[in-house]
Amino acid sequence: MNKQKLELTWIGKEKRPKLEPRILLEDPDKSYHAPQRVTENDLFDNRLIFGDNLLALKALEAEFAGKVKCVFIDPPYNTGSAFTHYDDGLEHSIWLGLMRDRLEIIRRLLAEDGSLWITIDDNEAHYLKVVCDEVFGRANFVANVVWQKKYTVSNDSKWLAETHDHVLIYAQNKEVWRPNRLDRTAEMDSRYRNPDNHPKGPWKATPLYAKRTGSEKEQAFQFCFKNGVIWSPPPGSSPRFPADALRKMDENDEIWFGVDGSANPSRKTFLSELKLAEPPAPTIWLHSEAGHNHEAREEVKTINPSDSFATPKPEKLLKRVLILATNPGDLVLDSFAGSGTTGAVAHKMGRRWIMIELGEHCHTHIIPRLKKVIDGEDPGGISKAVNWQGGGGFRYYRLAPTLIVNDRWGNPVINPEYNAAQLAEALAKLEGFTYAPSEVQWWQHGHSSERDFIYVTTQNLSAEQLQALSDEVGGEQSLLVCCSAFHGVTAAKASERWPNLTLKKIPKMVLARCEWGHDDYSLNVANLPMAAPEAPLPPALSREGRGRKSREAALIADLFGDGGEAAE
Repeated sequence: MNKQKLELTWIGKEKRPKLEPRILLEDPDKSYHAPQRVTENDLFDNRLIFGDNLLALKALEAEFAGKVKCVFIDPPYNTGSAFTHYDDGLEHSIWLGLMRDRLEIIRRLLAEDGSLWITIDDNEAHYLKVVCDEVFGRANFVANVVWQKKYTVSNDSKWLAETHDHVLIYAQNKEVWRPNRLDRTAEMDSRYRNPDNHPKGPWKATPLYAKRTGSEKEQAFQFCFKNGVIWSPPPGSSPRFPADALRKMDENDEIWFGVDGSANPSRKTFLSELKLAEPPAPTIWLHSEAGHNHEAREEVKTINPSDSFATPKPEKLLKRVLILATNPGDLVLDSFAGSGTTGAVAHKMGRRWIMIELGEHCHTHIIPRLKKVIDGEDPGGISKAVNWQGGGGFRYYRLAPTLIVNDRWGNPVINPEYNAAQLAEALAKLEGFTYAPSEVQWWQHGHSSERDFIYVTTQNLSAEQLQALSDEVGGEQSLLVCCSAFHGVTAAKASERWPNLTLKKIPKMVLARCEWGHDDYSLNVANLPMAAPEAPLPPALSREGRGRKSREAALIADLFGDGGEAAE
C-alpha cells in the first residue's frame, strides 16, 4: 500500500474489532445513594460500569456521543513486566492497537468543547503521543504536563531517578476549547501592596516598556511626567503605553517613582483591576500542588487497609484536572477507573461522572470508597478543601452478555439469557434507535425520530397480523418490525403491500454486524495467548534468528489470525 502521510505503524494496525454495542444492566443491590439530599445540587445519576472497558465505551456511544466534557484515563503503562515472554517490539504493537481502539471511541464521546487527559510514563508516552496525534489531529494537542509523582529520589536507581509522569492533554477542537484558570493563591496576592495608601488598593510596580525593539518613532519616544522626570524606554525596548495613557496614569497617581522619588518610573498595576486575575496552569505540576504517589496510596488505604490498590492517583491531581477541564454539572468519564479516584473527586466537586472498571477491585475498592464519599465519611483527599459533606449517589451497571450464541448444533441464536425487554433494547441499539417503550402504543419499543419507530417480537407474524400492525401505525409514521419470521408474504411483496413497515428477521438481521461472544478486549497483555512451543530443529536450522522469527510468527497468528492481521 502506498502511504501518503507520516504515521506510526505497528503489527495489526489496519484491522479494527467489530465491537458489539452491548446494553447495560443495572444491579440495584450494588447501586447506592444517600438517604436524603444534602444540597440542592446533589447528583444521583452517576454510573459505575463493571465490564471490559472497550465494550463499555461502545455501549455508551449511542447515548453519550458528543456529551462528555472531560475524559481522564490512567491506562496500564506497559512497563514490560507483563511481556517477559514476548519478543521486543511486539508488546508495543499490542498495547498501541488496544489503546488506539479506545481513543477512537473516546473522541466520539467528547463534546465539541471537551478534552482528554492521559497519565502515562516515559515507557510509552512518546508512542502514545503520536497515536493521539493520529486520532485527534496534531492541531488538537494542547500540552504535555510533567507531574512530579515522587518527592524523593531513589538512591538505587540504575540510570536516572524517575520522579515524574506525563499528562498528555488533547482537545476535541482546540479552536473551541479553553481551559479554566487556577485560583489565585495568598502568595500571589502578597506581591501586591499599598505603601502609599492609594484609594484603588494593593498594587505592584510593572515596567512601562515592552521587551521588543519598536519602530524608529517608538525608540525615540520620550515623555515628561508632572514631576519633571523625562522618561524614554531602554535600548532594545519600546513603550507599552501611548502618551495619552501615560498622562492619565500620571494625573491619577498611578506612576511609581520609588520611595524617595528617584527610581525609574513604573506603572502601578492594581490587584482590583486585573482582567485575568486567575493565573493559567503551568506545564510543570509539583507534588505540593498536584499530590504524589505516596499520598495517593495513603488515601486508598483508608478505604481498604488490608488490600491497598497498587497504583492509585492522588485526589489533588484529579482536582487540578477537573478545575481546568470542567465546571460544576459537567460530565466526566474515566474508562480505567482503578481505585475510583476520578469518580470520588468528581463527586466531591459537583461533576457528573461515569467510571468503567473490569477488575474485582471495582467491588473491593471503588464501591466502598464511593459509599464513604456519599455518606460524608471520607475526610481525606480533597474533602476539606472543597468542604465536602456527602450526598448524591450512583447506579451500578454491568455489561449484558453477548446477544448471539450458538445452540447445541452450532447455529447462531438469540442468547436465552435475554428477556423480551432486553432483546428489544439490544436490537434498538443495534439499529440506531433510542430504546423508549411507549406506555400507550404497544408496538413502540423505541424511536429514531418523531415518526420512525421500532417493534421487536420473537413471534412468527402472519400477513393478517402485519396488516393490523400497518393499520395502527398509519400513513404518517414508519415502523421497523423485528420478528423471528413472517409468513404469507415475501419480503419484497411486504414492502409493496405495507410501505410504512420494514420487516427484518431475528437473528439473521444482525449476524454480520459484530464479533459475537467476544467478552475480553482488555489491556492486560499478560492474559494474551502464548506462542506454541516449537518443535526441535535440526542443528543447521536452529539459529537464534530463525527461532525468534518462528516464535514471533506463531504469536502474531494467535493474536491477529493468519498473515499477522487482526481477525474480522
